[in-house]
Amino acid sequence: MAIETSCDDTCAAVVTGDGEIKANVISSQGVHDRYGGVVPEVASRHHLELATPVVDDALQRAEITLDDVDLVAVTAGPGLVGALLVGVATAKGIAAARQLPLAPVDHLQGHVAANFLHTEDGEPLEPPFLCLIASGGHTFLARVDGHDGFTVLGQTLDDAAGEAIDKGARLLGLPFPGGPHLEKLARDGDPDAFAFPTSSKLGGLDFSFAGLKTALLYKVRDLGEAEAQKRRADLAAAYQHAIVEQLALRVRRALKDTGLDRLAIGGGVAANGPLRERLSALAPTVKVPPRALCTDNAAMIASAARYVEPVRFPDYLGLEVHATGQRAL
Repeated sequence: MAIETSCDDTCAAVVTGDGEIKANVISSQGVHDRYGGVVPEVASRHHLELATPVVDDALQRAEITLDDVDLVAVTAGPGLVGALLVGVATAKGIAAARQLPLAPVDHLQGHVAANFLHTEDGEPLEPPFLCLIASGGHTFLARVDGHDGFTVLGQTLDDAAGEAIDKGARLLGLPFPGGPHLEKLARDGDPDAFAFPTSSKLGGLDFSFAGLKTALLYKVRDLGEAEAQKRRADLAAAYQHAIVEQLALRVRRALKDTGLDRLAIGGGVAANGPLRERLSALAPTVKVPPRALCTDNAAMIASAARYVEPVRFPDYLGLEVHATGQRAL
């Protein structure tokens, strides 16, 4: 059983040792849209309310009880510290009550490990492969040579791709979270209507989205309120296109540099339709997990836990969470 509470989704999952998903429950907190972003304290309090019902729901869907669980896994970071503490405390309580081992999992490794699960869409992708992780808090390219880790080849120098999408959506008057709303609005627009920067002159495999966000801000100001409102769909389409093209450019470079011919993607931005379509044409083999495994979820944490050395009872009672960096016991 795995628990994931790194941000604003309260998640629990049951996964078998060979990567078959028995249950994957995601409870999204529908309260942050009024603030235009996730409020850490609000997220933590809702995790407290939702953790136990979500765990119960996962067990019921998997048709098992806690007596059938032989390993408890939990996200130990990175993420919002208060939110992580709720998940880790819940996992410790479940594991300690039965003296089960506990596996602390890195959230980013979880996104990579989503590609190791059996899904209705296909079989697990075995290393080595190139992996793009793009979410609200992280954007990086990694070489995956094994199940238990990865090597970062390039990463964002400022905003993450999902952060840029949310900020751009807010500039266009769209609600939070911005990704689905921006994609929907962009369907009615012309992606070539405006030439937003894709950081194509930035060498290597690093990303930069801060300039793109600023370019949208200036374009909206230059057009004026009335004209910008009329051309919102074009602005959305061109802005989304610039993000997709920047990601695709770095992926293409990385495939060439590494000589790898298999690509996997993950993170919340990987749920974007145009991005999935664009990246699917870049390599002979492209693994695109179902949308429920791209956004934050506990099944990916359970998948990663299969390759983590578990901590025996009672040693994990001192487990600490980490906003960034490495976990500590």
